[in-house]
Amino acid sequence: MTLEALYAGYNLEEYYIGKVTQVYRSNCTAQIDNLSLMADRSKFNTSYLPNSINFYVIIDSVLGLFLGEVFENKASRKNVFDTAGGDAASSDYMEIQIDTIALMAPDRDKFDLAGFKTLGITDKVYLATNEIYQLFLRSLEFGSEVEEPLPPFATFLNRSEADVILKPSTLFNRHLMCIGATNSGKSTTALAILDKVVSTKRKALIIDPTGEYRNAFNDDEITKLTLGVDTTVSPGKISMEQWEKLFETENSSQGAVLSEAITSLRYMRKIGSDGWYAKIGEDIEEVQENIASVGKDDVEFNIELLPEQIQAESICEPDRDNNYNFKYRYDTLKANMNASLIQKIQYQMTNTRFLSFFSDDPDMYNLLDVIEEFVHLPEASLYIDTSALGAAEGIGGMVIDLVSTFVMSRDNISPFVFFIDEVHRYAKSRYSEKEYHGGLTLLAREGRKKGIFLYLTTQNPKDVSPILFGQIGTMLIHRLMLNDEIRAVESHLDDYAIKHVRKLNQGEVILTSVNLLHNMFIHVNKSDRTQHNATPQL
Repeated sequence: MTLEALYAGYNLEEYYIGKVTQVYRSNCTAQIDNLSLMADRSKFNTSYLPNSINFYVIIDSVLGLFLGEVFENKASRKNVFDTAGGDAASSDYMEIQIDTIALMAPDRDKFDLAGFKTLGITDKVYLATNEIYQLFLRSLEFGSEVEEPLPPFATFLNRSEADVILKPSTLFNRHLMCIGATNSGKSTTALAILDKVVSTKRKALIIDPTGEYRNAFNDDEITKLTLGVDTTVSPGKISMEQWEKLFETENSSQGAVLSEAITSLRYMRKIGSDGWYAKIGEDIEEVQENIASVGKDDVEFNIELLPEQIQAESICEPDRDNNYNFKYRYDTLKANMNASLIQKIQYQMTNTRFLSFFSDDPDMYNLLDVIEEFVHLPEASLYIDTSALGAAEGIGGMVIDLVSTFVMSRDNISPFVFFIDEVHRYAKSRYSEKEYHGGLTLLAREGRKKGIFLYLTTQNPKDVSPILFGQIGTMLIHRLMLNDEIRAVESHLDDYAIKHVRKLNQGEVILTSVNLLHNMFIHVNKSDRTQHNATPQL
């Protein structure tokens, strides 16, 4: 596209600023020739103040039309009011520093990354019109041009008339994370985007640990489940690794004891007994044969008996007796080591919804059956409320790992957004260095191939697994205050954005993505949907 075509309908001379006098690899310096432009503001709105910074310019080069953003504006005269009035001496001058953002080649009608191409000295600089800015916004995305965009969910800062309209692939195809301190507007942003996803009949799987979004969507839009209230899962569907996450085992020995206890209860269910397996005084070879008889199909057991069974596993092998028989005896040392695990399990079971969740109640939904149906249905969304199971990290981490592993095992699924609120809750166990992100990491690495796109929120990026964090390609960054939090995201931001992370107001966001030509500073429009996140007044 030519310069004249870009400014069609405008008097090009009115938008002329000056010429480039110095060129660097990523920016340039231009001297202002049209000083009257600094004084006459009648034709410009508050988005474009040519005597300030952060406005866009076009540089006419032999390689094409460069788009730049002014980040410094200075005058040589101490009394800048005289210069602004246009009465300048021959030795006076005004300069602007321009950060080159994109390039429109002569045979293109949109902006692309400039790459290694640079402009030249004496190239002319023009103030960008509002139409050019809109063209730049349409050029920001690298995704497919035939994809239907989401409805606007935000506006650009200082340009309230410009809506943020993005394609779903721009936000989600490299996974999306929303980061921000408490009360920075993180949950409001999450709901604003979910609103556009669900209202346009795109699929979403929402896991809500606090019940904050329970009334945000109506029953016609989304299927709602509340774990432990109307939804169960069979204990036999839970892997041993997931049981360890659930009960937050402190070390490998506790994990081994938990595994032995569950296997013993599986044996008792196999023989039709409704009690736990007492091993003290029993013949060692007979017990081992019984346990070995538990097959891969014998997976069900009574979880209510788990504390008693772990206590029954506090045994050891003694010396031979006078009849040369081996029989188990009680081991006080093992009992003391198992005491903390028993206490954690008993604490989990004090929540009445816990035992309701791990059951085979035929009158309640089965979680995995519902998800199996969900992943194959087009335009169907699913909301899972885990708040009734309590706020413990173990139960939430187990549920997410269970769901993540299950959906990854399915084939021919309809693409969907997998939203997990407050993912930092499931970062690490309080008792060990075990990661809760096994299933999520698998989704982040391989989920895109199956059409599963993560949408996560967190207060502190440092609490998220580095492996998982490294797979995130798009971020919505709200206000952050701590240096270590800012350092965690600085690789996704330029110098200008890093300096403004602490200055963002509530609802203001820096949108950065590998799918965007340039970072966006936006203000999210609050959704009209109900959200239970109001802060009570003191």
